[in-house]
Amino acid sequence: MKQIKTILLILVITVFYSSCEDSFLSPELETGINADNYFKNDAEIEAGVLNIYDGIQGVNQLQITNNNFNHGVQVEFYLTEMRSDNTETKSNEGEAAQFEFFNVEATNGLVDDYYRSYYNVIFRANLVLENLGTASATKSPVFEGEAKFLRAYSYFNLVRLFGDVPLVDKLISPLDKQTAFTRVASTQIYDLIVSDLQTAISNLDDNGPNDRGSKAAAEGILAKVYLTLGRYSEAQTLLESIMNPSRGFALESNFKDVFYNEGNDEVLFAIGFLPDSRLNSQSFSAEWLNAVGRTSGVNYASLDAKTVLDANGGNRTQYSYREDQAQAGKYQVVKYLPDGDTNLGIAPTSADPRSAGNDWVVLRYADILLMHVEAIMAGGASTTSTNAISSFQKVRDRAGLTTAVTSISEDELLLERRVELAFENHRFFDLLRFGKAQDVFSAYSAANGLGYSSTDLLLPIPQREINIGNGQLSQNPGY
Repeated sequence: MKQIKTILLILVITVFYSSCEDSFLSPELETGINADNYFKNDAEIEAGVLNIYDGIQGVNQLQITNNNFNHGVQVEFYLTEMRSDNTETKSNEGEAAQFEFFNVEATNGLVDDYYRSYYNVIFRANLVLENLGTASATKSPVFEGEAKFLRAYSYFNLVRLFGDVPLVDKLISPLDKQTAFTRVASTQIYDLIVSDLQTAISNLDDNGPNDRGSKAAAEGILAKVYLTLGRYSEAQTLLESIMNPSRGFALESNFKDVFYNEGNDEVLFAIGFLPDSRLNSQSFSAEWLNAVGRTSGVNYASLDAKTVLDANGGNRTQYSYREDQAQAGKYQVVKYLPDGDTNLGIAPTSADPRSAGNDWVVLRYADILLMHVEAIMAGGASTTSTNAISSFQKVRDRAGLTTAVTSISEDELLLERRVELAFENHRFFDLLRFGKAQDVFSAYSAANGLGYSSTDLLLPIPQREINIGNGQLSQNPGY
């Protein structure tokens, strides 16, 4: 994602009111440019749109070492993969270990970081939407579509992770604590998500780069929303629209190229990063390695995930994990590998692994195909639909698993999603959506001496937010 961080110099009020101290809500003005005299033409509104992507991209915490900054998608793996049976820390360190042991505390700084990051993204989207009146008739629908796509994407993550959350669909004043600290029923959050994505589908096309919102990306995310809500036929219609050959999406012939040949036809939406840039690089992939980032390794593949990949991954396995070269019996995720691997034919993606340029893939065509199977299955235990089998077989054929299938069970679909999308932050959400999380996590916890309980399916509302709201914001059970 190019030229984004510089927008922070222009937009001096990129704060979201419900997640900041009062002293930060009314910063002393240090520039003559502010939201009141900005956003006067298409170029300036375009800058505001790019600033929304910047909020998701987050700050590289290895290059800009201020823990008060938002790190956006770069900390998402803690809240998803490490809170499942897929990954763990290498040495049980600090706050990160709370996720793998299912004992996350309300004071966890990574949870707070993610929560405030995505509400700040929502603020940035609302800021653009508030100023559409100054855009040209040609560009206004596009700006609206991108802003609403990103707002919906943010709320979809928040509602699945935290449950009922504050609903902020417009700019609010610093004193509007009723909106900022009132949790709204998830059904209302989903209503906004669906509406926003429908607008994005109507307003956008597929002609831009895949690190920008598009019609196909909005259709794919909405299909996943519909699957979550049990609206299977609507999901199937959207997915088959994306699958139409005229749309131009396809599986990469080589699994490795999905992650190391950026801008490919398989990726519908990615968060873009640039290598060797202090402002536009990411640090998460360095943190996944040993002695490259600040830590001794986080987001290591669990033995459970390794075993499943060894048995079912086909040619995907070698590009999903590798044994830690410094410590036998520990396994690093390699889908995003900044320092390369000559044995795997992966060249370094940056001169300094701590400033990695690997894009984060949010939605890709293999996910579309497997969701298509899910939509046809429609909550049933299995399917023999030839359309579902065709989609399923395409994913397996690319993995070198060419034995023909004649039926697909729910468990087989979940297994295929796990090995195809391993370490891409889907596993936790998949188990929730299929209604399997309670059983899977209970069994995994018992087998590994962890502390899972049913209340762990939701993260705590950050204690900092509760404190700022003087207790008006209620806490989730179990925290």
